[in-house]
Amino acid sequence: MKITNTQELYNNHNLFKETKEKETKKIIVCAGTGCVAGGALDIYDEFERLLGEKNLDGKVDLVKEVEDISLKKSGCPGLCEAGPLVRIEPGDILYTMVKVEDCKDIIDETFGHDKPLERLLFNVDGEVYVSKHSIPFYINQSRIVLEDCGEIDPESIEEYIANGGYLALARVLDKMSPKDVCNEIVESKLRGRGGGGFSAGTKWSQVLSYESDMKYIICNGDEGDPGAFMDMCIMEGIPHSILEGMIIAAYATKAKEGYIYVRAEYPLAVKRLTKAIQQARQYGLLGKNILGTDLSFDIHINQGAGAFVCGEGSALIASIEGERGMPRVKAKRTVEEGLWKKPTVLNNVETFANVRYIIMNGAEWYRSHGTENSPGTKAFSVTGNVNNTGVVEVPMGTTLREMIFDTCGGIMDGKNFKAVQIGGPSGGCLTEEHLDMPLDFDSLTEVGAMIGSGGMVVMDQDTCIVEVARFFMNFTQNESCGKCVPCREGTKRMLEIMEKIVAGKANMRDLDLLEELAYTVTETSLCGLGKTAANPVLSTMKYFKNEYIEHIVDKKCHSKVCEALKTIIIIPELCKGCSKCARICPADAILGKVRETYTIDQDKCIKCGACIESCAFHAIEEV
Repeated sequence: MKITNTQELYNNHNLFKETKEKETKKIIVCAGTGCVAGGALDIYDEFERLLGEKNLDGKVDLVKEVEDISLKKSGCPGLCEAGPLVRIEPGDILYTMVKVEDCKDIIDETFGHDKPLERLLFNVDGEVYVSKHSIPFYINQSRIVLEDCGEIDPESIEEYIANGGYLALARVLDKMSPKDVCNEIVESKLRGRGGGGFSAGTKWSQVLSYESDMKYIICNGDEGDPGAFMDMCIMEGIPHSILEGMIIAAYATKAKEGYIYVRAEYPLAVKRLTKAIQQARQYGLLGKNILGTDLSFDIHINQGAGAFVCGEGSALIASIEGERGMPRVKAKRTVEEGLWKKPTVLNNVETFANVRYIIMNGAEWYRSHGTENSPGTKAFSVTGNVNNTGVVEVPMGTTLREMIFDTCGGIMDGKNFKAVQIGGPSGGCLTEEHLDMPLDFDSLTEVGAMIGSGGMVVMDQDTCIVEVARFFMNFTQNESCGKCVPCREGTKRMLEIMEKIVAGKANMRDLDLLEELAYTVTETSLCGLGKTAANPVLSTMKYFKNEYIEHIVDKKCHSKVCEALKTIIIIPELCKGCSKCARICPADAILGKVRETYTIDQDKCIKCGACIESCAFHAIEEV
């Protein structure tokens, strides 16, 4: 079906909305990557089999009920910790950790007996939550960009249109000039959600101001930070929202072609974006003379090979152009000379997904969320030692304490909060003193961190901060493209020092050299990724220097994470001299005689822990 004008789009919106509202009984299976990995597609297939065969204990009344049930897939609702997730309408019932064998009981109890299946409901310390939107994880969020994620079928353009999709595009084409659109985005103060926080509207206005035979729109979906998956959630769950934002950007800047750059490690996102583009073309929303207007614009997908550096703008552009993904020294900005040296808008996935809401509700409405200089909301992926890992969307300015303890349920196993690494390898470490600091672009910059794309790794009291810094430095060094010497060689030397520290072989001169190298790499690297590569080391040294000194001077890791610094001892008063530990030790490090107290030769001990596991008298421990 091809929609030829905006009035037809409004008519189809009303038609699809009416059809959707008639589907009062629904089983919605989360089909995001996390739930799919947990068996969600098998769960979907089992529901489909049961509903098709009506194999439900032969209850005539239940069979009649089943005939009215719609079965759908959705994107990720965000509560990844509790997946696979299944939501039931009516009632907004959310079932968690569902297995294939639960499907029959869900249909029987929920629809047959009209009561929720309690054993699958979200449970916190004995308190059971029936409704999805009563769960604290959702109550404490402001889901704008993620409003439809987990609610609609990501592979159905009809459901997206029914929920108001592409109406922002219609509004733009009917009532606004390109300059009007740019001004609206400028006035909203929308800042790029990819890390830098630059004004999106300013970019658009600058591209509009340049005369050129070709202009481009690029969506950066190369989400490479460890622990970050917000953009994946959007691409998989609401792909049409990205397309709509890009099409509006094309109208606002007079661009003719668009590219979505996605990591190849996101096959489900690629699949759904590809299908969304095909559907948009079929409906006349992409291609020539969109909705019967002079706007002609199409979108292509480029799959990256997984290079972290391709998240940087100039490296990403080089990759699309068929070159090796390496940063370039830019004599001119991307808005003037970007893709193939033409004016280019480059924003990330979440930035484009915000656009439809700004157009439909206005800049003033958007500024009513968040802070004065960082309006709107931000999606974060929260992982690590929290009870509820997943994707959350909160107003800019929300504190770490609210996000970690209210939304995500606090630290696992009742342990104490220690730190959070925010912004991935390019970000920094925040501590307990920052728990009540508002999360926005400017506040984080002041303390040496950054929002980045929104990845957040929470650490508890048992985390070794030095090992965390070493991990991120190892990641950055491996991902360095090697073009500039400071990043290529500097990160390598920094990693060598970090390896010495966790191995207990460093001295205090190494710590001074590490800090000096960190500042040198920061100040002299070519691209933004190199300039921020040392952030995890600098921020952890700032707030946890005592742990570095402990590793270097005392040769101890109080978290007992660093293998080389572990010390295993035999407690003399508990040792029975049974010799089992000596017999099982692979390094022959345990010395002694039967019926006498044994000892461990620390020079030979490889810290494997086999002796601890074998001792029936608990006489061996790690200190």
